[in-house]
Amino acid sequence: MADHTPTGPLELGADMEYSEHEKTYRMFVQFAKWGTIICAALLVAMAFGFFAGGFFSALVLFIVVVAGGGYVLRDIPAHIT
Repeated sequence: MADHTPTGPLELGADMEYSEHEKTYRMFVQFAKWGTIICAALLVAMAFGFFAGGFFSALVLFIVVVAGGGYVLRDIPAHIT
């Protein structure tokens, strides 16, 4: 009996590695989460440094906001539902 399992390009219906898709999706979600936290923390620290006039206090605020954001968003699921 003939084997009709597709082995050609993905456009023609070949099998895909779903574990690789899920791994890439998890990395994207983590990158988006941490990128958003860092951008928000940088914006807050820059505004604080501009209005308060202190570089080191703005740096400390940046670190605190990044740590706090990481703590608050630690349970964001990075899996496909």
